[in-house]
Amino acid sequence: MQIVVDVGNTETVVGLFRGRELAFHWRLSTVVPRTVDEYAHLLRSLLGDVEVGPADLEQAVLCSVVPESGEVLRVTLERVAAGVVHVVGPDSSLPIELDVEEPRTVGADRIVNTLAARELYGRDTIAVDLGTATTFDLITAEGVFCGGVIAPGVSAGLEWLARRTAKLPRVELRPPERTIGRRTETCIQSGIFYSAVDAVDGIVRRIREEWEKEDPWVVATGGYATVVGPHCATVQHVEPFLTLYGLVIAGEHYAGRG
Repeated sequence: MQIVVDVGNTETVVGLFRGRELAFHWRLSTVVPRTVDEYAHLLRSLLGDVEVGPADLEQAVLCSVVPESGEVLRVTLERVAAGVVHVVGPDSSLPIELDVEEPRTVGADRIVNTLAARELYGRDTIAVDLGTATTFDLITAEGVFCGGVIAPGVSAGLEWLARRTAKLPRVELRPPERTIGRRTETCIQSGIFYSAVDAVDGIVRRIREEWEKEDPWVVATGGYATVVGPHCATVQHVEPFLTLYGLVIAGEHYAGRG
């Protein structure tokens, strides 16, 4: 089995794989500072709940966009997993290419998404990652990352309204029944939700006009993928765990099976 960890700005997603089958997954808060001891206790508890011990974990693969948390989790995984721990970054030896002006600044999650799209879809792909930020990754069928777009995430609008206005409440993001709200809460939900949907569709259409690819596949991933993705006219597939699949595929390459 492999344990894979995707450290995002808001959440850390942990996946446990049997081969390429995602057996279990958990979401942890990245914004809560934890020590190695705390993470180790937490991960051992989660793994114990599904009766998985260190000897069952042949290796661990980690990617992180938060350097401090990523380093703590790397050390944690060395304690928790019996096998070797791999960290994915711009210098990783993977069958992809970063065809951008500053390849070393490309986020580890975008690198992993590139690998996942290459292996899983084998066609030109626009990966829309709906997390703390909303990123649009342009990935060729051959696994070349060609750049993309980074926009404010879905939660940014919700948090901004709650912080910067005196009387507007914090609301849960979910698809509204109608566009026109008749209460403050439903007005906010509609505004934030359809701002996200229309932003995805609008940017994808602009990318399609500019990117010289005939018919790129559009996949939505990330924490808000299952909420927003199905309502986007341009999204053809929703895979909320694309990054985790990319990490397990990276693990296969590190182990010489890719």
